[in-house]
Amino acid sequence: MLFAVLVRKAYARNLQYRGAHMLHNVASALFGFIYVSIWTGLGADSSLGEYGVKGMVSYIAFNQASLWITLFITNGLGIEQSVRTGQISLDLMRPVHLFYQTMSREWGQIYYQFLYKFIPIYLLYFFLFSLQIPKQASVYATTALALVLAAYISICINYLIGVAAMWTTESRWLYWVNYAFSMLLSGFFIPLEWLPSGLSDIAFYSPYPYLLYYPTRIYLQMEQGTVLFGSLLWCIGFTLLCLFATVLVRRKLEVQGG
Repeated sequence: MLFAVLVRKAYARNLQYRGAHMLHNVASALFGFIYVSIWTGLGADSSLGEYGVKGMVSYIAFNQASLWITLFITNGLGIEQSVRTGQISLDLMRPVHLFYQTMSREWGQIYYQFLYKFIPIYLLYFFLFSLQIPKQASVYATTALALVLAAYISICINYLIGVAAMWTTESRWLYWVNYAFSMLLSGFFIPLEWLPSGLSDIAFYSPYPYLLYYPTRIYLQMEQGTVLFGSLLWCIGFTLLCLFATVLVRRKLEVQGG
C-alpha cells in the first residue's frame, strides 16, 4: 500500500508541470524528425538491410518515444541530492527499504511520462509518417513487458549511481557516463548489428540493448519474446546489487551534530 501511495504522489507531483513538459515533447519530436530525415536520406542510396526505409522510420519513431520510459530516468533517483542535504539519514531511518521507496517514486514518474510523453510523441509520428502497427495483441503485451523490464533495469542503474554519492559526494558524472553508453549501446542511434564488430559484441553483452533495441525490435516483430529472458537475468542481477549496495550505505552513513 505504501509503495502505491509513493507512486501516486510522484505522478501527482509531475502533473503540476504539464505545460512545461509539453515543450519537452516538442523538442523530442523535433529530434525525431531530424533522425528520420537522416535515415530517409541514407535510404535513398542504401537498402538499409532488413529494415528498409519504412522500417527505419518506425524504428526511430518507437525509440524516440521510448526514451521517456527507459532512459530519461531521474539522475541517481534523487539520492545524490539527499546525500548533499543530509536527507539521506532520514530516508534510511524510515521503516521502508531505501531501494523500494526511491524505486516507487520513480515508477510514478515513469507512469506520468508514459501518458504525457510516450503516447503523444508516438501518436504524432504515427499520423505524420503513416506508421504500420502490429495487429496481434500478443505483440503489444510482449512489448509492454519489455518496456517495464527496461525501465526497471534503468531504475536499478540509476539507484547504484545515486548511492555512489556516499563515497564520491558527486556522482553526477556517473549519470552522464551511463547516458553516453546508453545512447550508443542501446541501439538508439543505429541498430546494434550495424556497429563495428568489436563494439557490437560489447553492446550485446551489456544490459543496454534491453533498454531500447530489443523492445523496439519486438514491437516491429523482428524479435521473439524469448529475448526477455535476458532482461529478467539483468533485473535479478541488478536487484541483488542494489540490495547489497544499500547494506553498504547503511554502514557508510555517519550522522554528526545534534
